[in-house]
Amino acid sequence: MHALTAAFAGALLVSAGASHAHGDEKHPARTFDPARAEQQPFGIAGDPRKATRTLKVAMSDAMHFLPSVLKVRKGETVRFIVRNEGRLLHELVLGTEDELRKHADLMRKFPDMEHDEPHMVHVQPGEAGDLVWTFNRAGEFHFACLVGGHYEAGMKGRIIVE
Repeated sequence: MHALTAAFAGALLVSAGASHAHGDEKHPARTFDPARAEQQPFGIAGDPRKATRTLKVAMSDAMHFLPSVLKVRKGETVRFIVRNEGRLLHELVLGTEDELRKHADLMRKFPDMEHDEPHMVHVQPGEAGDLVWTFNRAGEFHFACLVGGHYEAGMKGRIIVE
């Protein structure tokens, strides 16, 4: 019972501060606010003016990212340009493997859960979106599409921070 309560509380927490759902509406452009940047196990939101490299990632309805493995250097601020080449909504969410799996489970239980964090970008079919992230910790991290069923279909990738 405690685990169920914790999962529900987590879902409420995630959705409480969110401003966007996985609906059809467009997400407004984010502005970088260093005061709101929160350290995550996989890095921290990056200042777009300090991006040193751009990585292009394509998403498809075949439930793949291309490329699916990325390498970056510790301390590097990367701008991701994420293009949705499919006909379905897709997203790229950065995280640890465990966090992404838990979030995918929540999305299955609460498919209309609203969220919009600096480590994710939702992209409508035929469009592109971007996010900027500073990888200030070495290790292997992950990215995935957490739209219902996409993660389970294999829509995930790895980021190696050296």
